[in-house]
Amino acid sequence: MKRIALMVARLFYIAPIWFYYVCKYGNSDRYTEEQRYHLLHGMMRRINRAGRVTIDAYGMDKLPKEEGYIMFPNHQGLFDTLALFESHEKPFSAVVKKEMEHVFLVKQIIKLIQAQLMDRDDVRQSLQVIKQVAEEVKAGRRYVIFAEGTRSRNGNELLEFKAGTFKSAMMAKCPIVPVALIDAFKAFDTNSIKKITVKIHYMEPILYEEYKDMKSTEIAAEVKRRIEEKIKECLEN
Repeated sequence: MKRIALMVARLFYIAPIWFYYVCKYGNSDRYTEEQRYHLLHGMMRRINRAGRVTIDAYGMDKLPKEEGYIMFPNHQGLFDTLALFESHEKPFSAVVKKEMEHVFLVKQIIKLIQAQLMDRDDVRQSLQVIKQVAEEVKAGRRYVIFAEGTRSRNGNELLEFKAGTFKSAMMAKCPIVPVALIDAFKAFDTNSIKKITVKIHYMEPILYEEYKDMKSTEIAAEVKRRIEEKIKECLEN
């Protein structure tokens, strides 16, 4: 957690102002999704720079231009969302486990991006969230869902992708965007403040026509396979 301490130390003078605006934007209907995200996007650029982390992003031109879609990245650690918020130019929201709703700062960000909280122990509530996300994506919103369900503690290796996390995409009939995160775990999980580069690859979307006849387990396996291949390719090069 040395890097988090470094970020706080370098940005302590502006952190209270940011916190004020995050709360202000998140607790009011006056601000558009674009305005909310613009605030967060700009913050993340400075936060990552203060933490000596460079984000190299690839494939943004592959992202669907108009319609809503759901991104499915591998989950390496707490830094993943910081990399996504800096590199993804357009607003997106997230499905977040319910346990995070009372975590300081996280709960303010949840309000800011109007994220969906999922109680994984409540099947009925989880189904409601799946349906809600599907409806919003149909209307053009973008979401990110971490299909592993929890972060991998094995660096660039992936856990199994949970089939149920793809239900929203299947209901929305929207593009599925595999996202490969590489070395994101080094930011907060190595207890170091050395300069690092985190790579993020937005991969070719899987369109509904391609997966409409597949089971959720098959979709999960295919998305995982594509991400693993991209990570392997990058590490070998």
